Amino acid sequence: MTGPQRDFAGYRDSPPTIRWPGGARLAVSIVVNIEEGAELSIGDGDARNEFIYEAVEEVQGRRDLCMESHFEYGPRAGWPRIRAVLARHGVVATLNACGRALERTPWIAAEAVADGHEVAAHGWRWERHVDMDEATERRAIARTVAAITKAAGAPPRGWHTRSATSTRTRDLLLEQGGFLYDSNAYNDDLPYVVASPAGPHMVLPYAFDTNDMRFFNRGGFTFGSDFARYCCDAFDWLYAEGAIAPRMLSIGLHTRMIGRPGRIGGLVQFLDHALSHEGVWFATRAQIAEAWRAGLGLPRWTPRPTAPDFAPEEDCP
Repeated sequence: MTGPQRDFAGYRDSPPTIRWPGGARLAVSIVVNIEEGAELSIGDGDARNEFIYEAVEEVQGRRDLCMESHFEYGPRAGWPRIRAVLARHGVVATLNACGRALERTPWIAAEAVADGHEVAAHGWRWERHVDMDEATERRAIARTVAAITKAAGAPPRGWHTRSATSTRTRDLLLEQGGFLYDSNAYNDDLPYVVASPAGPHMVLPYAFDTNDMRFFNRGGFTFGSDFARYCCDAFDWLYAEGAIAPRMLSIGLHTRMIGRPGRIGGLVQFLDHALSHEGVWFATRAQIAEAWRAGLGLPRWTPRPTAPDFAPEEDCP
Protein backbone atom coordinates (compact mmCIF):
# COMPACT_ATOMS: atom_id res chain seq x y z
CA MET A 1 0.00 0.00 0.00
CA THR A 2 1.24 3.49 -0.83
CA GLY A 3 0.85 6.66 1.21
CA PRO A 4 1.89 7.75 4.71
CA GLN A 5 2.69 5.31 7.47
CA ARG A 6 0.20 5.04 10.32
CA ASP A 7 1.28 6.60 13.64
CA PHE A 8 -0.37 5.31 16.81
CA ALA A 9 2.08 6.97 19.22
CA GLY A 10 1.94 10.69 18.48
CA TYR A 11 3.32 12.75 21.36
CA ARG A 12 2.22 10.18 23.96
CA ASP A 13 2.85 11.80 27.36
CA SER A 14 5.49 14.24 26.14
CA PRO A 15 4.03 16.98 23.93
CA PRO A 16 6.33 19.89 23.08
CA THR A 17 6.68 22.50 25.81
CA ILE A 18 5.02 25.21 23.78
CA ARG A 19 2.76 27.96 25.06
CA TRP A 20 0.22 29.65 22.89
CA PRO A 21 0.44 33.44 22.42
CA GLY A 22 -0.24 35.32 25.65
CA GLY A 23 0.46 32.18 27.64
CA ALA A 24 -2.92 30.71 26.73
CA ARG A 25 -3.71 27.20 27.91
CA LEU A 26 -6.08 26.35 25.08
CA ALA A 27 -6.32 27.35 21.41
CA VAL A 28 -9.87 27.27 20.08
CA SER A 29 -10.40 26.96 16.33
CA ILE A 30 -13.87 27.77 15.04
CA VAL A 31 -14.30 26.28 11.56
CA VAL A 32 -17.22 27.38 9.37
CA ASN A 33 -17.63 25.02 6.44
CA ILE A 34 -18.81 26.74 3.25
CA GLU A 35 -20.10 23.92 1.04
CA GLU A 36 -23.38 25.19 -0.35
CA GLY A 37 -23.26 25.35 -4.12
CA ALA A 38 -20.49 22.76 -4.22
CA GLU A 39 -22.66 19.78 -3.31
CA LEU A 40 -23.18 17.23 -6.07
CA SER A 41 -26.13 18.20 -8.23
CA ILE A 42 -27.36 16.94 -11.58
CA GLY A 43 -28.62 20.47 -12.16
CA ASP A 44 -25.01 21.64 -12.02
CA GLY A 45 -23.78 19.02 -14.45
CA ASP A 46 -22.66 16.44 -11.89
CA ALA A 47 -23.26 12.74 -12.41
CA ARG A 48 -25.53 12.43 -9.38
CA ASN A 49 -27.21 14.39 -6.63
CA GLU A 50 -26.10 14.80 -3.04
CA PHE A 51 -28.26 12.70 -0.72
CA ILE A 52 -26.99 13.49 2.78
CA TYR A 53 -29.13 15.98 4.64
CA GLU A 54 -31.41 15.80 7.67
CA ALA A 55 -33.31 13.13 5.78
CA VAL A 56 -31.22 10.73 3.70
CA GLU A 57 -32.87 10.49 0.32
CA GLU A 58 -31.45 10.38 -3.19
CA VAL A 59 -33.17 11.49 -6.37
CA GLN A 60 -31.60 9.68 -9.31
CA GLY A 61 -31.47 10.84 -12.90
CA ARG A 62 -33.25 14.17 -12.34
CA ARG A 63 -32.67 17.45 -10.56
CA ASP A 64 -33.46 17.35 -6.86
CA LEU A 65 -35.06 20.75 -6.24
CA CYS A 66 -35.73 19.83 -2.63
CA MET A 67 -32.04 19.17 -1.89
CA GLU A 68 -30.96 22.26 -3.81
CA SER A 69 -33.27 24.38 -1.69
CA HIS A 70 -31.96 22.86 1.56
CA PHE A 71 -28.40 23.83 0.65
CA GLU A 72 -29.45 27.34 -0.38
CA TYR A 73 -30.49 28.02 3.20
CA GLY A 74 -26.86 28.30 4.32
CA PRO A 75 -25.82 31.34 2.25
CA ARG A 76 -29.23 33.01 2.45
CA ALA A 77 -29.94 32.77 6.19
CA GLY A 78 -27.34 30.67 8.04
CA TRP A 79 -24.18 32.58 7.17
CA PRO A 80 -25.53 36.04 8.11
CA ARG A 81 -26.66 34.62 11.46
CA ILE A 82 -23.31 32.91 12.20
CA ARG A 83 -21.38 35.96 11.04
CA ALA A 84 -23.30 38.19 13.42
CA VAL A 85 -22.69 35.86 16.38
CA LEU A 86 -18.95 35.68 15.72
CA ALA A 87 -18.72 39.45 15.36
CA ARG A 88 -20.68 40.07 18.55
CA HIS A 89 -18.29 37.82 20.48
CA GLY A 90 -15.15 39.20 18.81
CA VAL A 91 -14.10 35.74 17.66
CA VAL A 92 -12.15 34.93 14.50
CA ALA A 93 -12.79 31.75 12.53
CA THR A 94 -11.50 29.76 9.60
CA LEU A 95 -13.86 29.30 6.68
CA ASN A 96 -13.30 25.90 5.09
CA ALA A 97 -14.62 26.86 1.68
CA CYS A 98 -15.23 24.79 -1.43
CA GLY A 99 -14.07 26.56 -4.58
CA ARG A 100 -17.32 26.09 -6.48
CA ALA A 101 -19.28 27.35 -3.48
CA LEU A 102 -17.37 30.63 -3.39
CA GLU A 103 -17.79 31.05 -7.14
CA ARG A 104 -21.53 31.17 -6.45
CA THR A 105 -21.35 33.14 -3.17
CA PRO A 106 -18.28 35.40 -3.44
CA TRP A 107 -19.76 37.87 -0.96
CA ILE A 108 -19.20 35.32 1.81
CA ALA A 109 -15.45 35.41 1.20
CA ALA A 110 -15.44 39.21 1.03
CA GLU A 111 -17.39 39.51 4.28
CA ALA A 112 -15.19 36.94 6.00
CA VAL A 113 -11.99 38.76 5.03
CA ALA A 114 -13.49 42.08 6.15
CA ASP A 115 -14.23 40.52 9.55
CA GLY A 116 -10.68 39.17 9.96
CA HIS A 117 -11.47 35.52 9.29
CA GLU A 118 -9.29 33.10 7.33
CA VAL A 119 -10.53 31.57 4.08
CA ALA A 120 -9.08 28.07 3.67
CA ALA A 121 -9.72 25.39 1.04
CA HIS A 122 -12.26 22.57 1.31
CA GLY A 123 -11.94 21.14 -2.19
CA TRP A 124 -13.52 22.20 -5.47
CA ARG A 125 -16.75 20.30 -4.96
CA TRP A 126 -17.99 18.89 -1.66
CA GLU A 127 -16.68 15.42 -2.37
CA ARG A 128 -14.15 12.85 -1.30
CA HIS A 129 -10.79 12.60 -3.05
CA VAL A 130 -10.14 8.95 -2.24
CA ASP A 131 -11.38 7.68 -5.62
CA MET A 132 -9.87 10.42 -7.80
CA ASP A 133 -7.12 9.67 -10.28
CA GLU A 134 -4.04 11.87 -10.03
CA ALA A 135 -4.86 14.16 -12.94
CA THR A 136 -8.36 14.85 -11.65
CA GLU A 137 -7.12 15.55 -8.14
CA ARG A 138 -4.39 17.91 -9.39
CA ARG A 139 -6.95 19.93 -11.32
CA ALA A 140 -9.39 19.96 -8.41
CA ILE A 141 -6.72 21.42 -6.11
CA ALA A 142 -5.60 23.99 -8.66
CA ARG A 143 -9.13 25.09 -9.49
CA THR A 144 -9.96 25.42 -5.80
CA VAL A 145 -6.93 27.63 -5.19
CA ALA A 146 -7.82 29.84 -8.16
CA ALA A 147 -11.45 30.26 -7.08
CA ILE A 148 -10.58 31.14 -3.48
CA THR A 149 -7.81 33.50 -4.54
CA LYS A 150 -10.27 35.37 -6.74
CA ALA A 151 -13.01 35.54 -4.11
CA ALA A 152 -10.87 36.22 -1.02
CA GLY A 153 -8.07 38.24 -2.60
CA ALA A 154 -5.38 35.81 -1.43
CA PRO A 155 -4.67 32.10 -1.92
CA PRO A 156 -5.71 29.69 0.84
CA ARG A 157 -3.01 28.61 3.27
CA GLY A 158 -4.91 25.59 4.59
CA TRP A 159 -6.64 22.59 3.03
CA HIS A 160 -9.19 20.12 4.31
CA THR A 161 -10.70 17.46 2.05
CA ARG A 162 -14.22 16.28 2.71
CA SER A 163 -13.76 12.98 4.55
CA ALA A 164 -11.41 10.54 2.84
CA THR A 165 -8.38 11.82 0.95
CA SER A 166 -6.42 9.87 -1.60
CA THR A 167 -3.04 8.50 -0.56
CA ARG A 168 -1.39 11.22 -2.65
CA THR A 169 -3.44 14.24 -1.52
CA ARG A 170 -0.86 15.66 0.89
CA ASP A 171 1.95 15.23 -1.63
CA LEU A 172 -0.07 17.09 -4.26
CA LEU A 173 -0.80 19.90 -1.80
CA LEU A 174 2.91 20.24 -1.08
CA GLU A 175 3.70 20.25 -4.78
CA GLN A 176 1.20 23.09 -5.15
CA GLY A 177 3.48 25.02 -2.81
CA GLY A 178 0.93 27.32 -1.25
CA PHE A 179 -0.22 25.41 1.83
CA LEU A 180 0.99 26.12 5.34
CA TYR A 181 -1.06 23.27 6.78
CA ASP A 182 -3.73 20.70 6.10
CA SER A 183 -6.46 19.36 8.38
CA ASN A 184 -6.76 15.94 6.77
CA ALA A 185 -6.39 14.09 10.08
CA TYR A 186 -8.51 13.37 13.15
CA ASN A 187 -5.91 11.76 15.37
CA ASP A 188 -4.88 14.31 18.02
CA ASP A 189 -5.76 17.38 20.07
CA LEU A 190 -2.57 19.14 19.00
CA PRO A 191 -0.90 20.15 15.74
CA TYR A 192 2.03 18.09 14.60
CA VAL A 193 4.67 18.13 11.89
CA VAL A 194 5.24 15.62 9.11
CA ALA A 195 8.35 15.49 6.96
CA SER A 196 8.11 16.27 3.27
CA PRO A 197 10.49 17.00 0.39
CA ALA A 198 9.45 20.65 0.74
CA GLY A 199 10.39 20.71 4.43
CA PRO A 200 8.36 20.37 7.64
CA HIS A 201 4.62 20.46 7.00
CA MET A 202 1.98 21.26 9.62
CA VAL A 203 -1.06 19.06 10.25
CA LEU A 204 -3.91 20.49 12.33
CA PRO A 205 -6.25 17.62 13.21
CA TYR A 206 -9.98 18.26 12.85
CA ALA A 207 -12.86 16.74 14.84
CA PHE A 208 -16.21 15.19 13.97
CA ASP A 209 -17.50 15.03 17.55
CA THR A 210 -17.40 18.75 18.47
CA ASN A 211 -19.22 19.42 15.25
CA ASP A 212 -22.74 20.49 14.31
CA MET A 213 -22.86 17.68 11.74
CA ARG A 214 -24.19 15.61 14.65
CA PHE A 215 -27.55 17.34 14.27
CA PHE A 216 -27.98 15.16 11.15
CA ASN A 217 -28.57 11.46 10.65
CA ARG A 218 -29.16 10.50 14.28
CA GLY A 219 -25.83 11.99 15.31
CA GLY A 220 -26.93 12.72 18.87
CA PHE A 221 -27.73 16.45 18.79
CA THR A 222 -31.37 17.56 18.76
CA PHE A 223 -31.43 20.89 20.57
CA GLY A 224 -28.92 23.73 20.35
CA SER A 225 -28.16 23.06 24.02
CA ASP A 226 -27.00 19.52 23.08
CA PHE A 227 -24.29 21.04 20.90
CA ALA A 228 -23.36 23.57 23.59
CA ARG A 229 -23.19 21.00 26.38
CA TYR A 230 -20.98 18.62 24.44
CA CYS A 231 -18.62 21.34 23.21
CA CYS A 232 -18.44 22.92 26.68
CA ASP A 233 -17.54 19.54 28.19
CA ALA A 234 -14.76 19.12 25.64
CA PHE A 235 -13.59 22.66 26.33
CA ASP A 236 -13.50 22.13 30.10
CA TRP A 237 -11.48 18.92 29.85
CA LEU A 238 -8.92 20.36 27.43
CA TYR A 239 -8.72 23.60 29.41
CA ALA A 240 -7.82 21.60 32.53
CA GLU A 241 -5.18 19.62 30.63
CA GLY A 242 -3.88 22.91 29.23
CA ALA A 243 -2.58 23.85 32.67
CA ILE A 244 0.14 21.25 32.11
CA ALA A 245 0.58 21.14 28.33
CA PRO A 246 -0.95 23.05 25.39
CA ARG A 247 -4.17 21.85 23.85
CA MET A 248 -6.28 22.69 20.78
CA LEU A 249 -10.04 22.43 20.35
CA SER A 250 -11.71 22.42 16.92
CA ILE A 251 -15.39 23.37 16.68
CA GLY A 252 -16.95 22.48 13.31
CA LEU A 253 -19.89 24.53 11.99
CA HIS A 254 -21.99 24.49 8.82
CA THR A 255 -24.13 27.38 7.71
CA ARG A 256 -27.10 25.13 6.83
CA MET A 257 -26.86 23.32 10.19
CA ILE A 258 -25.99 25.50 13.21
CA GLY A 259 -27.30 28.51 11.26
CA ARG A 260 -30.89 27.42 11.89
CA PRO A 261 -32.79 29.55 14.44
CA GLY A 262 -33.44 26.57 16.69
CA ARG A 263 -29.73 25.73 16.89
CA ILE A 264 -27.74 28.97 16.74
CA GLY A 265 -28.28 29.50 20.46
CA GLY A 266 -26.03 26.52 21.09
CA LEU A 267 -23.13 28.35 19.46
CA VAL A 268 -23.85 31.42 21.59
CA GLN A 269 -23.87 29.29 24.76
CA PHE A 270 -20.53 27.72 23.87
CA LEU A 271 -18.85 31.03 23.04
CA ASP A 272 -20.15 32.65 26.22
CA HIS A 273 -18.78 29.74 28.26
CA ALA A 274 -15.36 29.73 26.59
CA LEU A 275 -14.94 33.49 26.77
CA SER A 276 -15.66 33.44 30.51
CA HIS A 277 -12.27 31.76 31.04
CA GLU A 278 -8.84 33.37 31.04
CA GLY A 279 -6.05 31.82 29.03
CA VAL A 280 -8.12 30.96 25.97
CA TRP A 281 -6.92 31.91 22.49
CA PHE A 282 -9.48 32.00 19.69
CA ALA A 283 -7.46 31.85 16.50
CA THR A 284 -7.60 30.95 12.84
CA ARG A 285 -6.02 27.68 11.86
CA ALA A 286 -3.29 29.53 9.99
CA GLN A 287 -2.45 31.45 13.18
CA ILE A 288 -2.33 28.21 15.14
CA ALA A 289 -0.06 26.57 12.56
CA GLU A 290 2.28 29.56 12.54
CA ALA A 291 2.44 29.65 16.34
CA TRP A 292 3.23 25.94 16.55
CA ARG A 293 5.98 26.23 13.95
CA ALA A 294 7.48 29.14 15.85
CA GLY A 295 7.28 27.22 19.13
CA LEU A 296 9.18 24.34 17.55
CA GLY A 297 11.85 26.74 16.31
CA LEU A 298 11.07 26.04 12.67
CA PRO A 299 11.71 28.73 10.06
CA ARG A 300 8.78 30.92 9.14
CA TRP A 301 6.72 29.37 6.37
CA THR A 302 6.67 31.09 2.99
CA PRO A 303 4.62 29.90 0.00
CA ARG A 304 6.29 28.79 -3.19
CA PRO A 305 4.53 30.34 -6.18
CA THR A 306 3.15 27.86 -8.67
CA ALA A 307 1.13 28.21 -11.85
CA PRO A 308 -2.29 26.54 -11.99
CA ASP A 309 -2.27 23.46 -14.20
CA PHE A 310 -5.74 23.86 -15.70
CA ALA A 311 -7.36 26.04 -18.32
CA PRO A 312 -9.70 28.50 -16.53
CA GLU A 313 -12.45 27.99 -19.09
CA GLU A 314 -12.49 24.24 -18.50
CA ASP A 315 -14.65 22.71 -15.82
CA CYS A 316 -13.18 20.38 -13.23
CA PRO A 317 -14.44 16.83 -13.77
